Order: sequence, then C-alpha cells, then structure tokens
Amino acid sequence: MPDEVLLAEYDPRWPNVFATEAAILRTLTPPGLMYRIEHFGSTAVPGLASKPIIDILVGVISLDEAVANAVPPLEAIGYSFWRDNPDQTRLFLVKGLPPNGPRTHHLHVVESDSLLWERLSFRDYLRAHPAEAERYADLKRHLASEYPDDREAYTDAKSAYVADVTARARAWAVEGAATGDGS
Repeated sequence: MPDEVLLAEYDPRWPNVFATEAAILRTLTPPGLMYRIEHFGSTAVPGLASKPIIDILVGVISLDEAVANAVPPLEAIGYSFWRDNPDQTRLFLVKGLPPNGPRTHHLHVVESDSLLWERLSFRDYLRAHPAEAERYADLKRHLASEYPDDREAYTDAKSAYVADVTARARAWAVEGAATGDGS
C-alpha cells in the first residue's frame, strides 16, 4: 500500500495546534512523567513547507513508565502505538493513522539521553536562517515529486542534508553560546 508524501505550504495555525495537543498530553499522564514537550520538525519552522503533521518530541523519565502510564490514555484519544518499533530508544505514536483518517500528529517519546534531542538544534537553525529553510523546502518539494508514494525513500533521501545542517546547527549553537547571542 503506498504511503503518500503530500506537502503543504506553511500554516500559521500549526503552532497553536501543537500547543493544544501539548496541553492535552499534560492532562493525560501522571505528573512528572513527561518533563518536556517540544514542537519540532518542519511544522515548527515558520514559512517552511511540510507534510501537515505536527511532530511532537516528549521527554519522559522512563520509557517503561511511559508504556505503562502514557500509552493507554494516548490510545484512548486516537493515537496508534508502534509496539514493534525496532528502535528501542524511543516510543512512536501516530494520531490519524490510515485508514482512520489523515495523519495529524507524530509523537516521539524519548528519555533525556536520546539523540533525537539534536533535532531541536536543526529546528532552531532553520528558524534563525530563513534562506536555509527555503533551501530545505526546495529539497523537500523535489523529493516529494520524486518519491510521491514512498515516505521512507523521501525521508532517507533527506538524511544527508539533515545531517549536514545539524552539524552546522551544533557549531552555530556553540558559537552563539560563546558570544551570548546565538545568531
């Protein structure tokens, strides 16, 4: 079954959609289980074309506790949990998984030592460098036309670009910390 790659132009409502979902997530789980909730991915970068899916990065004190105490209430509000995820360093849940509608949210649940936190540097770099964000949008549009029915190939084809920008983002963050301005 094809897994379509459909891009949309930036929607200024996306930050509010994230904020609403983050508030819901906080009410569903025991206090202290989720210590951080971040909007990341392309919908978190103003002006950037994106698949219209809100990526949410959630920090938890323990993946085992999250499976026991967060997954059941998340499933009750429409999230599908990928129980057979080969990546044991994170939990992955999707809201609106086909055939139950279009995907609306991807929930990435990780502990504090996860490499996925580096994606925030990528996000912040694109937010601060609109020309780079536009280059990324151009790449995404090209790859979406090249792999219209293959999300995995689309994502894999972006990986070298994402790694390059993430390396620059790390250096930029260190330089900003040293100068105190981050720009």
